[in-house]
Amino acid sequence: MSHVTQTSAAPRGHLAARGRSGQWAAWAFLAPVVLYLLVFYAYPLYRNGELSLRNYTVRSFVQGDAPFTGLANYAKVFADATFGPALWHTVVFTLVSLVFQFTVGLALALFFSKSFRLSATLRALFLVPWLLPLIVSASTWSWLLNSDSGLVNAALGWFGIGPVNWLTSPDWALWSVIVANVWIGIPFNLVVLYSGLQAIPAAVYEAAALDGANAWQRFWSVTFPLLRPVSAITVLLGLVYTLKVFDIIWIMTKGGPSGASTTFATWSYRLGFGNLVPSFGPGAAVGNLLIVTAFVFGLVYIRVQRRQALA
Repeated sequence: MSHVTQTSAAPRGHLAARGRSGQWAAWAFLAPVVLYLLVFYAYPLYRNGELSLRNYTVRSFVQGDAPFTGLANYAKVFADATFGPALWHTVVFTLVSLVFQFTVGLALALFFSKSFRLSATLRALFLVPWLLPLIVSASTWSWLLNSDSGLVNAALGWFGIGPVNWLTSPDWALWSVIVANVWIGIPFNLVVLYSGLQAIPAAVYEAAALDGANAWQRFWSVTFPLLRPVSAITVLLGLVYTLKVFDIIWIMTKGGPSGASTTFATWSYRLGFGNLVPSFGPGAAVGNLLIVTAFVFGLVYIRVQRRQALA
């Protein structure tokens, strides 16, 4: 009897040891990810929040003795004359970019979903703007839209149209950086939406065709509803990315002229690093407004997805 008990206890002990070993292995694999998130996400978020709640100067930034001011930096940002125009420019830049990036990306995805010769080659060419470093793309658009020697004004001259100050006119600066951002963002929408289209079963289209649905009806009643989850994540990621776009605007216009293309991203940088006397606290406050905005939209997306899953 004792021998049987010892024999049955041994496998249980062996299984428990294997379970603990598996847990330690899982934590070992998870540790680099956790460390990465803590160092590159959690700490910067904490640091940015702490900056926005204190009155930092260059001296106090080095010595770490900045006085606590609570929400004074946020009040200063809201009362600043730049807040209203920067908010409006951020909204226009984000919404217009998202609409055109998604619309053109979806149209191209539908076009490439039809098999034809050179389809793969053309898709690869459309990825070039997405693969280029942003400094290269922004510099290229700055050259194309140059008032004196730009290719766009040269092309307009062939049609008898005078030169346009694309980057130095308050009427055109914001729209110029929007065009550049749309051009850069289209490939991402194309790739994601194209992948979503490939996941739609062909039998669904065949059934719709048998029911007499034309091309538009098949798109509106079959393609678009089945593509909705992919479309939602595409728009959400595009929103988060577009809200924080800085380098394109800064390289092309530096937020000018006269603040005509200033967004929250460029304003935050200018406050923190673009002046001889930096305003670290207000700059961090503006950055936190962008973070909160992106976080809110992320929560909205999660809530909508849960409702659709339960429906």
